[in-house]
Amino acid sequence: MNIRFGTDGWRAVIAEEFTFENARKLIQAIADYVNSHTLTAKENPKPKPRLIVGYDTRFMSDVYAKLAAEVLAANNIKVSFVDKPTPTPAISLAIKRKKFDGGIIITASHNPYVFNGIKFKTHLATSADQATTERIEGFIGKKNPKILDFEKAKRKGMIELIDVSLGYIEFIRNYVNIRKIRQARPKVLIDYMHGAGAGYLEAVLGKLWTGIEIIRDNTDPLFGGVSPEPIPKNLEYSSKYIRKKKFDLSVALDGDADRIGALRPDGRFIASGQIISLILLHFIENRNLRGDVVKTISGTTLIEGICKRYNLTMFETPVGFKHISSLMLKENILIGGEESGGIGFCGYIPERDGMLSALLLMEMLSYRKKSIDVIMSDMERTYGRFYYNRIDIRYPAKYAISLINRLKLNPPRMIAGKRLLRFKVYDGIKFILEDSSWLLLRFSGTEPLIRIYAEGRSEKDVKTLLDAGQEIIK
Repeated sequence: MNIRFGTDGWRAVIAEEFTFENARKLIQAIADYVNSHTLTAKENPKPKPRLIVGYDTRFMSDVYAKLAAEVLAANNIKVSFVDKPTPTPAISLAIKRKKFDGGIIITASHNPYVFNGIKFKTHLATSADQATTERIEGFIGKKNPKILDFEKAKRKGMIELIDVSLGYIEFIRNYVNIRKIRQARPKVLIDYMHGAGAGYLEAVLGKLWTGIEIIRDNTDPLFGGVSPEPIPKNLEYSSKYIRKKKFDLSVALDGDADRIGALRPDGRFIASGQIISLILLHFIENRNLRGDVVKTISGTTLIEGICKRYNLTMFETPVGFKHISSLMLKENILIGGEESGGIGFCGYIPERDGMLSALLLMEMLSYRKKSIDVIMSDMERTYGRFYYNRIDIRYPAKYAISLINRLKLNPPRMIAGKRLLRFKVYDGIKFILEDSSWLLLRFSGTEPLIRIYAEGRSEKDVKTLLDAGQEIIK
């Protein structure tokens, strides 16, 4: 099969394309890539490369992780093996703090339970950029995978078992004002969606107070029958739960805990763009921080308004956190986020972290001593109210790419009765309309889907735009 990286790693359906054979092929290619960076000159030898290997709670993720370790060890790469399901951000932080040459994580993140995948993190603790993934892809199939039995590799000192959770928890406890949160004691519903983040927020917060409740924290490879992606259709359980009791906020994490979703006390969804905007304002107004901001092409116009008010530079990138990570390494980025709930922060790693995002929302409540509804009303009164939604349509890749290319050459002049002002084409095609509403069509980097995004001034406006998007792709 043709193994190709998407926006963050390679993902495929278990037992169809995500097989032992294909996983070994890709791990061998990663090993060849890592070893190609090793200096072999006698006068300047480089020690054996060191990679960390971790995994999430998906079906057989632990088995695939051991398989990955066996291939790496056979290729003379020392492996630090995280021997329990662990969130991606905790592994990424360990890469930075322990100076690993990179990392491999067995996860399909937010994808449906039938998927699994392989993420490769660089020595900078970022997702591999396009140049790196293309080099890795160039090694695929060039060599037959080497294998060194896991237990034998341990005895030879090529594989060691490690736990990165304590280092992560310690760092986050120093990043967030835990004392202030504990004083305010916000009532929060925490939904782990059966993912790898289970237990981490409690560990950071310490002894829990009355009002904090945990749901869906047990391991379930089927994720309760829904995809572990914190979007409205997958948060119906927590939405009903929060409406039954009095909570100030509900937070949810995706399968590998690098993305966040959130709900208001009445169960209404807080869109990712709103979460980014809230934390950005918290950084500016409560923490007195300044810096640049980066969002993806599918991000809300609300962020632009905040940046304009506070004279902050705003960058816009294609979808995929690797583009945000790249800017975080080059610029003084205060916060960077994407529509799908991935947010990264200054003074940390150039990667997204759903757990830290959740804690910063709790910290914001503790500083402002207002309800999330009041805080959001204040924000909307100052910067305007924007409504957002996204739908996904199954669509073969070859037809989707052809469709978007045709639209770039011949875009419609009117969409949903609104005049087209301009359009952007660096990731799919984004139509910006006369009232600042917009419609974006792009092909998914991980699934055979066309994603249709829309933002407008009312829920009705957004629905009309999404309907128009569906008509366009027909």
